[in-house]
This record gives sequence, structure tokens and C-alpha cells, in this order.
Amino acid sequence: MDFMSTVKGSLLEGFYPEEWDFEKIDACCSQPAEDICKAQDFWNPKFRPVFCEKLADLEVMMGHEIAWTIKKARDEERKLIMVFPVGPMGMYQWAVYFLKEWKVPCAHVYGFNMDEWSDGEGNTLSPSDPAAFQNAMEEHFYGPLGELTVPKEQRNFATKDNLPLYPEKIAALKAEGARMVTVYGIGRMCHIAFWEPHFGREFSTVEEWKQCPYRLGAKLHPLTIEQNAITSFKSRTTLVSCRANTIGPGIFLKSDYMIGGADGILGRDMQWQGMSLWMTLRYGPDKAVASSFIPTIPGKLFFVKELAGPLTPDCH
Repeated sequence: MDFMSTVKGSLLEGFYPEEWDFEKIDACCSQPAEDICKAQDFWNPKFRPVFCEKLADLEVMMGHEIAWTIKKARDEERKLIMVFPVGPMGMYQWAVYFLKEWKVPCAHVYGFNMDEWSDGEGNTLSPSDPAAFQNAMEEHFYGPLGELTVPKEQRNFATKDNLPLYPEKIAALKAEGARMVTVYGIGRMCHIAFWEPHFGREFSTVEEWKQCPYRLGAKLHPLTIEQNAITSFKSRTTLVSCRANTIGPGIFLKSDYMIGGADGILGRDMQWQGMSLWMTLRYGPDKAVASSFIPTIPGKLFFVKELAGPLTPDCH
């Protein structure tokens, strides 16, 4: 007995994206843990997964990668577009640490937050609200950088008025020679930002899907809401918005480089992100699996070693 043999007629029939091939997903998750970094045919030659023994290592390594990217652009006297997530969060304290140690001013950085909680009209929380992504960025990254920080006029947040301006702003910076780097986490539903799997069915072709730059008041998948209830709201589902503003593949797939993190361990040898990680690395590009395009772009995906598995039952 398993999911595939019992889902028909159950309460989960139709709950997951109809485009997901669960036989294929199971095959992705059944591979030996030691093979997780083995390059696949669809991977970009300059993409590589990087395993971290524990969460603390991932936070340091991601923070260093972000800081080094900012420093390198500064040394090259080049503008830098940084698309930022809110989560994983531990990386930001280390990015701040390294930038301060190296005394790197961030006046050349243009920050674009990839998403924000919203209502059906795209209206967002007050920037001072503890749950607002803007609040988190100011508190954990922009604020602690002090005099080295990114100028306020170069910080972009995914509000109803500003998110639609992202494509134009990014295009103008790229025309000036700016490099674009996206930092990301991988959702339970394999989303990047809040670009959910069910959005894919609205586009007749992958190329059409790839061009969509953003969405206001996007309807989130129930498992995305539960993921955030567990990881950000201490299990309190009632505090999580069912909608969000988010960038789409028309923005994140235009990155010159991507820095990713998968840290979804829960303790007691339990986790929530192993399947999503394996799908990202093995499923192959598919518009119903946004993260499956990540390996097609140069970059590093840092992950806690435990997520590689084996993904087998543990009832102890």
C-alpha cells in the first residue's frame, strides 16, 4: 500500500497538481543519498549542489556566498541586482558579518524582495508588521549593515504598486551592465518565491510560462500555507495569508547566477524538504515544478545533508 495505490477516491484525490507524475516523483526520491550531487543531462555545467553537514554550516556558507557575490561586484565596479527571499534567514546574519569584516559598502546593490503576503487585490501588510517580509529584511539584513547598507531608494519590496515595476527596473539595470543574482529557498510544492505548481496549467507552453514576470494576490497551495504555518508561524495556521504577491519565472529565470538553500529539517530525524530537493535535482524542467528549472542556471544549491535521505519510513 502506498500513495499511488490508495489515492483514488480518497480525500487527497485532486489535492496535488494533476500534472505531477507521482511514479516519477517516487523514482526521484528512491535514489541513493550518495548520488544526489551527480550531474544530470539537463543541468547547466556551472550549476552544482553543495551539501552541508548541519544547518549551522549552511547558514555560514550561504551567507558567505551572498557576501562574496556582493564584494565581487563591488571589486568589478559593477551594479548588482540581488533578488532576495525571506527564508532561509540564518544566512543574513553571516552575510552581514562578512560584509562588515571586509568593509564592503553596498551602494552598488539593488535589492528586490521576491514576494510578500497579500490579499486578493495585492494589498500587503504594513512594513512594520512583524509578519511582513519587508520588516524581516530591514531587521535582519539592511538594518544590521549600518553605514555599509543598501541605499533605501535601491530597496524594492513586492507591494501592489512596486512589484509591477520590477521588470522595467531590472531591464534598465541590466542595460547598464548590472549582474543579476537570485537567492532562493525551495517550497514544499517546489515553488520558487511563491510561484506555485497550479499556475502552470494556465499557460499552453513552457515558453509562455517562462515569460510571466509576477503575480499580485496569488492563490497559494494549501501545503504552502501549512509549510509556512510550521516554519514561520509556530503552527498557527490562522495567522497565515492564503495569498501573496510574487515574482514569476519571467524574472527569476533571467538570473545570471542563483544561490539556493534547502534547510527543511524538523528534529527527531524528521524533515519536510527531501522530496522537494530530489524533485528539483531529478524531475527535469517542467512548468508544474518551478524549482526543476533551477539546475538549468549557473549557481550553487546548498542543502543540509540529512535531506538527501534515504527517504524511508522511520517509526521509532
